[in-house]
Amino acid sequence: MKNSTLLFLLIFSFPILCFSQENIQEGFKGFDKVLPTKANKQLQTFVYFYQQSVSMNMFPENDFLKGQIVGRLFGGNTTTTSNSIKALYAEQRAIPFFVYSPSIFDGKATLRASFEIDWTWGDVAYGTGGNTGSAISADQVNIQTQNLEVEFVPFKNWTVNVGLQRMFDTPYDAYRTAFDKFTQTGYRLAFWGTDGVGVSVRRQSDYHKSKFGYYKLYENNVELNDDVTLFELNHQATIAPKLNVGASLYYVKDRSSGKGGVSILGQGYASPLENYNGTFYFPLGPQPYKGDIFWLGTYFSRNDELVLDRFGLTGFLNYNFGNIRQKELTTENYKKSVSISGLAANLRGTYRYGSTVGDALSTDIIYTSGDGNSITDGKYSGILTGNTWGAPGAIFIGSGAYILFPHGNVVNRFVAAVTDISNMGFGVSGGTINLSKDFIPNKLHTKIGAAAALSNVAPSGGGNFMGWEVNGKVGYDFGAFLTVEAHAAYMGLGDFYNSKVVNGNSNTKPVNPWLGFVCLKWLIF
Repeated sequence: MKNSTLLFLLIFSFPILCFSQENIQEGFKGFDKVLPTKANKQLQTFVYFYQQSVSMNMFPENDFLKGQIVGRLFGGNTTTTSNSIKALYAEQRAIPFFVYSPSIFDGKATLRASFEIDWTWGDVAYGTGGNTGSAISADQVNIQTQNLEVEFVPFKNWTVNVGLQRMFDTPYDAYRTAFDKFTQTGYRLAFWGTDGVGVSVRRQSDYHKSKFGYYKLYENNVELNDDVTLFELNHQATIAPKLNVGASLYYVKDRSSGKGGVSILGQGYASPLENYNGTFYFPLGPQPYKGDIFWLGTYFSRNDELVLDRFGLTGFLNYNFGNIRQKELTTENYKKSVSISGLAANLRGTYRYGSTVGDALSTDIIYTSGDGNSITDGKYSGILTGNTWGAPGAIFIGSGAYILFPHGNVVNRFVAAVTDISNMGFGVSGGTINLSKDFIPNKLHTKIGAAAALSNVAPSGGGNFMGWEVNGKVGYDFGAFLTVEAHAAYMGLGDFYNSKVVNGNSNTKPVNPWLGFVCLKWLIF
């Protein structure tokens, strides 16, 4: 499980993205400029420090996991809830981030590297493995590589990134954009929100943002055609001062038949990873398969930063289609086994009633189609996301929920009722409402919120209502990028969890989950 946890921990250094490196305008001059300008600092370093103390009634029943869990509540990760057992622990993270831009290239070539060191206080020592190492005497080998990539600026407004890098489903530059932008625009990381190795090419101007990406999700045997590859085309245009509109096409070419993957879980449509992540499990059987999956979508944003007026609106519509073909038993031919046709939609509205963006009321609605008869009819009418291949590969953490939908303030534990917007293939109709207030502008932050969701298809033995949630937060900024926060949330489970299919094979509905934590965030630069 520790190895499988490594991949999902990669994504939780996101707040480091809220701060730009060197001003890209000099770099955008491209290689056509012969003489370098006045040199800036060549090596920059950032460190993001995160510490939290947590109390909750959610925990894994498998003792080997030691609280390092990812995925759906009551899923294959064995997480459950209890009235008598309470988890009480502290955990810590440090993410050093290095940016080296030699002055000889005048900002046109940059190397970036980021690493991650995580642990739960008092876990283990004198060993090897990520996410641990704070028991007495320490001395653990535990550093994890998060990003390692090179960026080139060949022409004005163009960048090329090569290597292990951010793999987000929006057109914005992942290294020069505040992270909140990714959670509220484009597809909001609900389809792709992790790190991946490959090449991305961007053109970023005042009115147009274009991106092409090629990523190798799994290579497997280098001499065989057994890879999983992602292709990305994404373009956004500003058609009015307050309005951006975009469209995209994503394509996964999967020839792996499930080879590779996350530790012993594997990856792909028919792997145990699906039960962990809360995605749809395809009962394909042992025969090799080929998959071609597409996502054709459009999105928009109006005044998403709440600067030009008091109203903000964002949304997306994404159509997921393709097929999976399996090898016939008696021939070398591949025959269509499953056709895929699913739809996802989202709409988020915000009203800023006060002087800061912290004085706002927001509502957020998500819909995904579902499938009620698995693939018995040769069709799957739900959606797929990056969670089919990664742990996790997609994170819908911008809704304001904590338990019903996931949130991003985590280190070793990333668990929610709906960790993947496909909701195990049943589909979901849900939403949140959040009211925030800065009692001291840009200093003392507060928030209260609520959430609820329906499963679009009821599981066997259960109903459609998944549950409701209430939550709250108080935060105080002691200085620049140094914040202390307190959070709490409680979820009431609905009749959806009467089903043994979704409640961890329990004969009764599980106990309602709750959590509370206090955290310290500090970006050091």
